Amino acid sequence: MMGLKKLLLVSLLAVLEARVAAGSHHGRSMPGSPYNISRNDRGLQQVVLAATYSFNNQSNDAFLFKPAAVHKAQRQVVKGVRYIVDLEISRTVCRKRDNNTLSDCDFQPEGHLHQTFQCHFEVWMIPWKNETKTLVFLCKP
Repeated sequence: MMGLKKLLLVSLLAVLEARVAAGSHHGRSMPGSPYNISRNDRGLQQVVLAATYSFNNQSNDAFLFKPAAVHKAQRQVVKGVRYIVDLEISRTVCRKRDNNTLSDCDFQPEGHLHQTFQCHFEVWMIPWKNETKTLVFLCKP
């Protein structure tokens, strides 16, 4: 009888530990843990656009880049909102000096000017302080 109680307790602890490790609580995220969000999320779209402008400002490239695809998007509520995003940005046909809007720019066709970067960035927004901080911004071809 004592062995059965011990086995049940160990099994219950293993299940609870697995749920905590997976960040789930009754099928939902644990409070404070990152959770997946829709590509259509308005906050995400603002963060992606801001990250793209930042990339274009830091790049020495003659052409503008714009988002091509969002592969993973998460939000975490921690003293504000933290966005964790993996996306592709690709070179457009618009030159920086021409002051075009990104929405008016087509992507470069396949060829020697076509270029895409895989980017990972994390942005922390604190709305009540009107602050946005880029915590991580890594891009590689």
